[in-house]
Amino acid sequence: MIRSAAYLAALLLGANAVAAPDNLRTLSEQSGFKRTGRYDEVIDLCARFAKSFPDTVSCEEFGRTPEGRPMLALVASGSGARTPEAARERGIPVSLFQGGIHAGEIDGKDAGFLLLRELLQGKAGKGLLDKQVLVFVPVFNIDGHERFGAWNRPNQRGPEQMGWRTTAQNLNLNRDYLKAETPEMQAMLALMNRWDPTVYVDLHVTDGAKFEHDVSISVEPLYSGDDELRKLGRELRDQTIAKLSKQGSLPVGFYPSFVIGDDPASGFADGVAPPRFSTGYLPLRNRFGMLVETHSWKPYPVRVKITRNTILDVMELIAERGKDWHAEQLTADERAATLGGTAVPLDYKASDKAREVEFRGYAYTRTPSEVSGALMTRYDERKPQVWKVPLRDDVQPNATVEAPKGGYLVPVAWAARVVPTLELHGVSYKRLATALPRQALETFRASATSFSGQPVEGHDRATLQGSWQDETRDLAAGAVYIPLAQARSRIVVALLEPQAPDSLAAWGQFNAAFEQKEYMEEYVAEDVAREQLKRDPQLAAEFQRKLATEPDFVRNAAARLQFFARRHASWDEQFNLYPVFRLQRAPE
Repeated sequence: MIRSAAYLAALLLGANAVAAPDNLRTLSEQSGFKRTGRYDEVIDLCARFAKSFPDTVSCEEFGRTPEGRPMLALVASGSGARTPEAARERGIPVSLFQGGIHAGEIDGKDAGFLLLRELLQGKAGKGLLDKQVLVFVPVFNIDGHERFGAWNRPNQRGPEQMGWRTTAQNLNLNRDYLKAETPEMQAMLALMNRWDPTVYVDLHVTDGAKFEHDVSISVEPLYSGDDELRKLGRELRDQTIAKLSKQGSLPVGFYPSFVIGDDPASGFADGVAPPRFSTGYLPLRNRFGMLVETHSWKPYPVRVKITRNTILDVMELIAERGKDWHAEQLTADERAATLGGTAVPLDYKASDKAREVEFRGYAYTRTPSEVSGALMTRYDERKPQVWKVPLRDDVQPNATVEAPKGGYLVPVAWAARVVPTLELHGVSYKRLATALPRQALETFRASATSFSGQPVEGHDRATLQGSWQDETRDLAAGAVYIPLAQARSRIVVALLEPQAPDSLAAWGQFNAAFEQKEYMEEYVAEDVAREQLKRDPQLAAEFQRKLATEPDFVRNAAARLQFFARRHASWDEQFNLYPVFRLQRAPE
């Protein structure tokens, strides 16, 4: 049964809200969770919380958006650790909860303010703030938050108006964690580098089908990253789900998106998001990333309550296990420094192995649409129904590379494309003051390239085929060496392996290296080819073999001429050469 918003708001607020000071209540609470406030409310509440609880809460500006708005975080702790340095020195675990990365999905903002007030007034989670530092970012995508409208999320029940998915630059922040080119993400990474949260919780609302389950909890490392942290990541996920179940929710431990379009019978496939996403990125730092997705078709008061409960549940787990978890993460940092020479997965995929699960959905029909003509699924929310569907949750590495024993080397001409990103992620590197004549290294030459052909987050993405091979090359002074013997080694591999899904190469940062800039005129190439055939019997034999065995080659005049051009002294040996090299030991 779908309850009214007023009924659900009363259920959520209870007696506590009646006694709450008006100056710490959000517009959302005051409206019975029909509405959500604008960003000026966040600015005001951040200051009010700090003023009301000066010994426990501080309001910090950690960046500015492209439209000039302040990015704010509330830092709350009763432990006495008011700075990152104090938290590290005393071993106080830190949790970071982030709302509104997609500003239409704004449950986290209103739930976080509600719970923070309850914590500070002793009406929930007594003593939790004494055992940890809470860093709460009410809204990450602030400019998008202020693009307010009633239909910004047409597949979502409430609030009446909400923000927009993307930033003022029309970029999706939850595609930017690794490439880190937006001002907002750069500010967030600086905040993460300062506080080093044990758990980073990204608060969202799903898209998709209609069903009874009201929240999904996904955590990494669970399939990816450090082996020991994967065990603890599963513990974090499963215990959060158990707590939510006791609170009356119907949580699931995977993102509930059907394998085939909107066909429930196709079931679900779990996986690991690439590191452009929060949960794909955090394992590269050897920290826990949690994705919380309340269900968009649940009314806003219900979603806020579930989000509030989730934050509280994670904080309880941090109070109980946070010190042990963070200690293991620091040990994982040490293990990461030995990643060189080992097999490192670049991405992951669920195998075809499936198990049947019971999933609480609704009765539905699939009939052709009179509008689109396609099959359309229609759900009847009056008729709950248990679906027995396949779940593919045997997630395995899909592509793997053997990491170099030493590290990566970026020539000075390309260093400016790489160094700023390394610094944003806290990756250590060394700039070489002297030239390296005849340096033994590994190079990657693309045997085939393809480009997206249309913008993806403003980029022409590149897909490269090829392999690493041994070479000797001369390098000018100023080259940058990035060793793998460091805690952030997984970030290094993800950024610099050209076939990694979110590498700098994949995002098109080196596309110029794969453009041919010098050519022979065809009449010159014809004369050059004839001369080569006369002088080189081996080349002539190879040409005849291709003519006899490769019909596509026979029909392609340009390919036939390029066969000879590639073997001529005028050919650009740097064409298709990926401008990052690998070393098996540090340069001397």
